[in-house]
Amino acid sequence: MSLTEAPEETAERKAFYEKIDSNSYTPLWAVLNSIITPEPKSDCVPHVWRFQVAKDYLLEAGGLITAKEAERRVLVLENPGLRGQSRITTSLYAGLQIVMPGEVAPAHRHSQSALRLVLDGEGAHTAVNGERTMMSFGDFVITPPWGWHDHGNSSDEPMIWLDGLDIAVVSLFDASFAEEHGEDEQPITRPLGDSTARFAANMLPYDYERKGLASPIFNYPYDRSREALEKLKSAEDADRCHGFRMRYVNPLDGGWAMPTIAPGLQLLPKGFETAPYRSTDATVFVVMEGQGKSQIGDEVLEWGPKDVFVAPSWKWIKHMPDGEAVFFTYSDRVAQEKLGLWREDRGNQK
Repeated sequence: MSLTEAPEETAERKAFYEKIDSNSYTPLWAVLNSIITPEPKSDCVPHVWRFQVAKDYLLEAGGLITAKEAERRVLVLENPGLRGQSRITTSLYAGLQIVMPGEVAPAHRHSQSALRLVLDGEGAHTAVNGERTMMSFGDFVITPPWGWHDHGNSSDEPMIWLDGLDIAVVSLFDASFAEEHGEDEQPITRPLGDSTARFAANMLPYDYERKGLASPIFNYPYDRSREALEKLKSAEDADRCHGFRMRYVNPLDGGWAMPTIAPGLQLLPKGFETAPYRSTDATVFVVMEGQGKSQIGDEVLEWGPKDVFVAPSWKWIKHMPDGEAVFFTYSDRVAQEKLGLWREDRGNQK
């Protein structure tokens, strides 16, 4: 018996397998090496999506279907090894959404957690559970599970952002629910900046009672996050595997900002190359600034501003920027940590 090879399939064994198959049985010894593997194994592969190519497609889509008719006018970033599954990794979804001037993407809610990362345009808004926030480049916006949300664009230019969701995670547990609001835009019951005032100043409302697992802050402005990275860079040496990397947190407990998705921001200084690193959380990288290349396993991917690329689970990754670069990243690390599954390798192989 072996964890890497199945036993020989003799004529007698094959006949037995066929006999039990009619009653929905499968011999474990015939499949054990493919379902319990010595190391992570999936069909997810390294890949890069060029933003300028995507933008041309999105603008074309903007003339083919309205945001209201589509519900969400999005091009899904499907991993080449997972085509037809609407996945960028085995557990996570990514898509690029466009809202044209004057449009509204109608209000709805669903079980899935979602993040928005603004990539192009200025002046659109997202409303979440009765509060509206304006969206600027690099802003990280959260839609918590079962939260009402709609998007609108009152500017004179198209707005494009990346959507990241835990669709595959929710589907694994057969826990997907969705509901339409009935109106294109939900009623706004709180002023702009309300959640930031309540939760983003190292304070909480005095008698606050926690609701849900996601952060009560739903817009983390890029300018503020970028400034934090810059100050970190001036205060300490770069981590050899990550450069300067910070996580977005929930102010209620200091944990990850989302219950199933782990978002972060990473700065690679000019002249810096990361040491090889791998971890069990397949990771999506969005280039906020800079250009360069990354070696993922045996492949080398070149990237530039606003491009999106993915590193599969347990593949060695090394970043080689041409100058200073900044990534927004997200993965399922937070879910893996809660389940006791997450593992990393910083090059200290046995």
